Amino acid sequence: MLCQRCGRNICADCMQPASVGFHCPECVREGARSTRQGRTAYGGVRPGSPGTVTLALIALNAFVFILVRVTGGADSAVLARLALIPKGATYLVNGRPTFVEGVADGAYYQLVTSMFTHVEFWHIGFNMIALYVLGPQLELMLGRARYLGLYLLSGLVGSATVYWLASPSSITVGASGALFGLMAALLIVAVRVRADVQSLLVLVGVNVLITVLGRGFISWEGHLGGFVGGMVLGAVLVYSPRKRRTLWQAVGFSVVLAVTLAVIVVRTLALS
Repeated sequence: MLCQRCGRNICADCMQPASVGFHCPECVREGARSTRQGRTAYGGVRPGSPGTVTLALIALNAFVFILVRVTGGADSAVLARLALIPKGATYLVNGRPTFVEGVADGAYYQLVTSMFTHVEFWHIGFNMIALYVLGPQLELMLGRARYLGLYLLSGLVGSATVYWLASPSSITVGASGALFGLMAALLIVAVRVRADVQSLLVLVGVNVLITVLGRGFISWEGHLGGFVGGMVLGAVLVYSPRKRRTLWQAVGFSVVLAVTLAVIVVRTLALS
């Protein structure tokens, strides 16, 4: 049997059915490489299995949660390292007074690790359900890379807002900043495509109400920062001109990152 594309001989075990005749494995691989991957409406590569990144984020949050719980929960030394603490102070860790470094002392990683850290079952449960509901939709619409960038940068903006506005001795954990960013971005997408936003506005309103009523133990700063960050990033993603869209999106994300880092530096200088 001859390959209909290159004319080479192919055995019965290697032949691959084509629209006309059969192709050899080499031509099939070459065709797969030369075929342009599908793109989302906003420039990302269309994921073959939407939800993969979301499930990975959920798994990471679950892993950190288990690690915190098995090392002492609210008294955990792991929690003391991963939580966002603006300025170092003495806390009870494993039952002993211990000085714990904060972001202003050089523990900048806390701005990111705190986004994946939870202590209470209700906290991680609520957040992961929200991520499971919101995430795959945005992952499908934006593509994996853009979706992950939106999640991480929204969370970082939320952390920077906590760092700027919260008490220097506060302890903040949770993925809520990133989730508020996803919620805001989904709202921007809905407005862009002129979809019915009523249900989304109700969802946002309920979460704002919960944040206001629970501001004594809920980080309203993280929620506010994540939401504003998500709105800006969502607008960058969906309103960038079609011509050189990826470049516009990269520049927009870079500007948001640069402003966020500048805020962190200024706050660090103030606390030092």
